[in-house]
Amino acid sequence: MNTLKTVSSPVSIVDQPALAKSQSSILEIWGGTPLEGKVKISGAKNSALVLMAGALLCSEPCRLQNVPSLADIQGMTRILESLGVKIKQSIDTLELDPTNLTSTDAPYELVSKLRASFFAIGPLLARMGVAKVPLPGGCAIGARPVEIHVRGLKQLGAQVYIEHGVVHAYASQLKGAKIYLDYPSVGATETLMMAATLAEGETILDNAAQEPEVIDLANFCRSMGAKISGAGTKTITISGVPNLHATDYDIVPDRIEAGTFLMAGAITHSDILLESVVPEHLSAVTAKLKEVGFQLTPDANRGLRIQSKGVHTGTEIETLPYPGFPTDLQSLFMALLTLSQGSSVVTETVFENRLGHVPELVRMGADIKVKGNVAVIQGVPFLSGAPVTGTDLRATAALAVAALAANGKTSISGLQHLDRGYANFEQKLRDLGARIERVPTVEA
Repeated sequence: MNTLKTVSSPVSIVDQPALAKSQSSILEIWGGTPLEGKVKISGAKNSALVLMAGALLCSEPCRLQNVPSLADIQGMTRILESLGVKIKQSIDTLELDPTNLTSTDAPYELVSKLRASFFAIGPLLARMGVAKVPLPGGCAIGARPVEIHVRGLKQLGAQVYIEHGVVHAYASQLKGAKIYLDYPSVGATETLMMAATLAEGETILDNAAQEPEVIDLANFCRSMGAKISGAGTKTITISGVPNLHATDYDIVPDRIEAGTFLMAGAITHSDILLESVVPEHLSAVTAKLKEVGFQLTPDANRGLRIQSKGVHTGTEIETLPYPGFPTDLQSLFMALLTLSQGSSVVTETVFENRLGHVPELVRMGADIKVKGNVAVIQGVPFLSGAPVTGTDLRATAALAVAALAANGKTSISGLQHLDRGYANFEQKLRDLGARIERVPTVEA
């Protein structure tokens, strides 16, 4: 493996000044401008975070490429460094050297801010025999309990208990087991798959999550020498190996970022080309976009083009685990439906608190009624710019997408959420022709 040049980079630590800037600035978007051109999609945030944790399984350096520049990546970097991982960064590449871990105790002050940090428990337990990881934080979109993770680790032979908000896990040697997941949780599937790579014997995960990020993790582990089959189906089989070796791995493109830019193109009736995407990962989304009246064309060399066919109509959406419609794009598609002819119904089944964007869209003139986890949207002729606040990562992105089509100026706060999941968001939109600017607030 070639040696990476070490550079001074915000990826090496949590960038507190950048976080403060996110919290003390707003996005100003002037709507009504059609978009045009092409946009390159970054590596998948949800893959990058778990692959960074997965590197803990290996006692040799690993290189990850196509890593997005995000606040969450910065947070995971600092957590791994606290465990003794040496990290070097160059542009969109990370080299992680977990050869000599100095701790198996993840610090609360870091883990409490980033849910993905809980992924460290499986690799630490499998390789070191012990792990202490605080219960995780992240966006306040639902309970997202870790019981499935804990139950699965116990079935692999670990002693696990929770005390004072910290999950303690011990196992001199994990043993393969047949594990049925009560719910196809992505996080639990990934945690147990990583733990099982170094377990003794065979592990079978039934009712496993099928998301592309699960496949990406399996491919990453296989590139280190793990024996995994069935990733992407409901049954994953892992045959444990004694150890894993160094690897150089490219992270899959971010299907949620791709979906976000598809919505931006759709709501503005634009003709744009997305580069570096895997169209199959977006099949549920593109099917709905075609149903409501847009044309989508796969382009050579992993590209996807969206074009407007004129009027678009309402539809019904129900969020489901992959390959169903992704919960992460529910708020963004709802923004599009506010301007669709007729009525639409959106049912959120994955997270109980994922309709926080509705009052903000209503503030912009949308006609939305909510009862429980169901939103009924009646299309309106136009949206109007207004001051709005993002309540979570995808809700903030949805408000930005709505602002692109709204009359006048929209001011969006809550950018600390947006910066967790989108790399160079406003610059990418600006390159497509959007009128968008990040400005400090009066208080700042």
